[in-house]
Amino acid sequence: MKGIVLAGGLGTRLHPLTKVTNKHLLPVHNKPMIYYPIQALVNAGIDDILIVTGGNNAGDFLKLLGNGKEFGLRHINYTYQEGEGGIAAALALAEFFADDDKICIILGDNIIEKNIINAVSAFKKQKDGAKILLKDVPDPERFGVPEIHNDKIIGIEEKPKKPKSGYAVTGIYMYDSAVFDIIKTLKPSDRGELEITDVNNTYIERDKMTYEILDGWWTDAGTFESLLSASNLVSKTGANKIG
Repeated sequence: MKGIVLAGGLGTRLHPLTKVTNKHLLPVHNKPMIYYPIQALVNAGIDDILIVTGGNNAGDFLKLLGNGKEFGLRHINYTYQEGEGGIAAALALAEFFADDDKICIILGDNIIEKNIINAVSAFKKQKDGAKILLKDVPDPERFGVPEIHNDKIIGIEEKPKKPKSGYAVTGIYMYDSAVFDIIKTLKPSDRGELEITDVNNTYIERDKMTYEILDGWWTDAGTFESLLSASNLVSKTGANKIG
């Protein structure tokens, strides 16, 4: 199973900080943001990792990460996304890397307290399809929200005014190789992007989606408020613990 960290985009919500660097290189407590999703993959036993980045500071990832020695890796792969086209468009760039293997994707601004070892192990045993990780949140209307019936997800709605559950779809997704064919069928949304929610809903329609509830806290770090919150959480409790 291979790992992919999506760390492209322009990070406009964090201007002026991101006028001079990529969002995922900003500090969260005592480490660059990108360290946390990489460590989450490594903690889950995934050591074949691709970084998808973009913008004017892509070379800084290579300077910072090199071949991943700090994470106990022998090699990290890199690819470049031109412009912004949405999460699914960024994922499409990883088709060559996936090479028909199962993949685990983490958004580069997602930080978790504990680990995804059990979810990754379960997906390795899953014959095909997809798995997403959910987290109960106080404000689900800010996220993609699953509708769950008889312990199955029957649909996901993006930023609903009236959420059908109290869960958010976190930025951690696992897919079989069919994901790349699904992405090729997508049409851009109203904001001009290929949406990962459309990918997930396709798997749901095919009855190929499973899920697990993430243990411990979860946050993104894509706004000034969430960046500060992430730093405070890591400072108090640590992140990416094993066990």
